[in-house]
Amino acid sequence: MSFIAIAPPSAGAGAPLPEVGCVENDGFYPDIVLQAMRDTMRLDGTVTSPRLIQAIVAAVLHVNAELRDWKLGQIAAGFASVAAVPADRVNRESILNAHYRRAVYCWAKADLIEHYRDYDSTASSMSDKKMMEALDNAPAEQRRNAHWAIADIIGRPHVTVELI
Repeated sequence: MSFIAIAPPSAGAGAPLPEVGCVENDGFYPDIVLQAMRDTMRLDGTVTSPRLIQAIVAAVLHVNAELRDWKLGQIAAGFASVAAVPADRVNRESILNAHYRRAVYCWAKADLIEHYRDYDSTASSMSDKKMMEALDNAPAEQRRNAHWAIADIIGRPHVTVELI
């Protein structure tokens, strides 16, 4: 039997900083709530709040840049926010909001995994070699998921084929 301790969220060394509730977005896309991302992406206190905010900001900047042309088209069509763009709804929310959050969460987690290579390591039945392979592949898998979420927003297929 093993015991795995999960560190509570913290602000890092020194005097604790108040937990910022969210990273404010540009007004068109939804704000990103830190605790929601922690819960969804299984991030514990190993990832400090300042580091999480930095990763989210970088992810928001990246995803917003990827969606710049799509956003401008929606604004030109008269939609003031992604939530106002006509789309199916799941769990009382526009699927476009859900895809956007997924893109940001996955991009930020890929960044975090690269900087905290062993933060996702736990006592498990996987061998060290398998664990290292999983950690090596994890950033690419998170970025793939982010690209797929972006593709879902703009209506682009997931598969990209190129000739060698």
